[in-house]
Amino acid sequence: MAQNILPALLDHIRQSPQQRLTFAEFMEWVLYQPNYGYYSSGQVDIGIRGDFVTAIALGGDFGELLAEQFLEMWQRLGAPDRFDLLELGAGTGAFAQTVLAQAQKLQPEFFAALQYHIIEESAALRRRQTELLGPWREMGKIQWQTWPELANDSLVGCCFSNEFFDALPVHRVGIKQGVLQEQYIEAGSTDLISVWDDLSTEKLVDYFASFGLQLTSPPYGENYETEVNLAAQQALEEIARVLAQGWVLTVDYGHPAGKYYHPQRSGGTLQCYFQQRHHDNPFVNLGQQDVTAHVNFTALEWWGECYGLNRLDFSQQAPFLMNLGLGDRLADLSSGQYDLNEIFSRRAILHQLIDPNGLGKFGVLLQGKELNTSMKEPTLRGFKPPTALEMGNLPIAG
Repeated sequence: MAQNILPALLDHIRQSPQQRLTFAEFMEWVLYQPNYGYYSSGQVDIGIRGDFVTAIALGGDFGELLAEQFLEMWQRLGAPDRFDLLELGAGTGAFAQTVLAQAQKLQPEFFAALQYHIIEESAALRRRQTELLGPWREMGKIQWQTWPELANDSLVGCCFSNEFFDALPVHRVGIKQGVLQEQYIEAGSTDLISVWDDLSTEKLVDYFASFGLQLTSPPYGENYETEVNLAAQQALEEIARVLAQGWVLTVDYGHPAGKYYHPQRSGGTLQCYFQQRHHDNPFVNLGQQDVTAHVNFTALEWWGECYGLNRLDFSQQAPFLMNLGLGDRLADLSSGQYDLNEIFSRRAILHQLIDPNGLGKFGVLLQGKELNTSMKEPTLRGFKPPTALEMGNLPIAG
């Protein structure tokens, strides 16, 4: 399959209306095209021996701790008979499996109320998910849906995503001869050609204006390049449409706008992951590597407010998970019930989740819709300031 992707992509470009693709269209094709895309064709390899590692791939701790947060949300809503949990981009399905199993252990009433929904663009991943989650589906606890299948204001609960927004296609823009231009991909006789030209949409101009950024003026310089994730706006609009009441909990890597578009970040944030190595060339390993860009959390907050999703809190993954009980799990390793190998293995996994140079620095954004004061205050458990003891268990950045 790998050797056929380039001719197929070149043909796709030649047959497109403009005979070229924006970088966002190119990225969408190499990630999600049904036969060749990294996610859709089954090439995606998540895990310690795969192309990249997520918090979910490290075992059940992440999902079990998040189940504690979902339980508190259900309680804040008054323990309704139905609590909807919508996951965007569910990967292998391991997170859903862990949350459902942990909910069953935590409180039977919560588990009875829980209805799990998955929106998954990748047919290959949907197949893996349905195989893993078959028993839960037979129990009527989980279903796969598309955005059009979800009615307006049909969900009460939480919309959750982990490393979802970073995988959405992004536009690439840059300063070329003093003008803001966009990157396009054209088809050569045997290879791809990158060209810069006028912007494909005025939405890119409006985007930077929203944050008061003028990339064509100092201190930005010639050949400054960066990304714009307009697809994230569409996703938030859909979330706000289907969520009647509840929370949006987003875990991902990224920056606020001021740091994301800092003049010194002149090459942008685009990263590719292939066999546990990362680089910045999206035009190699086509269909066999992940292509991502960091998330602009300021944009998620801005668009959320536009659609009625109010910013409630922001944290990093390390203190968030410590608040939910990861510190207790570390302390439990000294209980005497584990042998030395188990202690080292468990400690390594738990520390990876809070590593300040890795997963621990991921952003955790909490937004809410139609929540009254008692539902919002006091602060949800995951966002409370960690105690001194918990902070003492956090690894130090090297």
